[in-house]
Amino acid sequence: MDDTVVTWIIVGVLVLALLVVLLLVVRRSRGAHKVEAQREQARELREKAEADRIELQRREAEASRIDAQARLAQAEADARAADAAALQRQAQERAHEVGGSRAEVDERLRRADELDPDVHDPDVHGGSRGAGTHAADTRPDAGPDPHPDGRHTA
Repeated sequence: MDDTVVTWIIVGVLVLALLVVLLLVVRRSRGAHKVEAQREQARELREKAEADRIELQRREAEASRIDAQARLAQAEADARAADAAALQRQAQERAHEVGGSRAEVDERLRRADELDPDVHDPDVHGGSRGAGTHAADTRPDAGPDPHPDGRHTA
């Protein structure tokens, strides 16, 4: 072989080796760029996830606040309902007491009419004793006093 051929073979091998090295460098460079791009993409995803996590926490806190308001309103409503029930019981008790007192007052008036010599026969006014109107009777359904001079009739 001639020196020229050997030189060309060495030059060809060197060029080929240089191309292989260049190809490896380019590949590594592309790989490095790809890895860097993946890192950047991962960083962006983490930032977005963090922002979403913060927003989610804010919404959870708002939901908890509204739930607390609802529980407070329910407790207040329950307390008002208990107060209303107690007032109704008290009103019923007083109405019952007043009913008993009313019967006692009517009985005393009837007894007074029996004892009073100025009270006429109960049949004169068309009623029985205890069912008529008395001067001391202030019920709205009692009607006007038929005897303005103070006489009690049944």
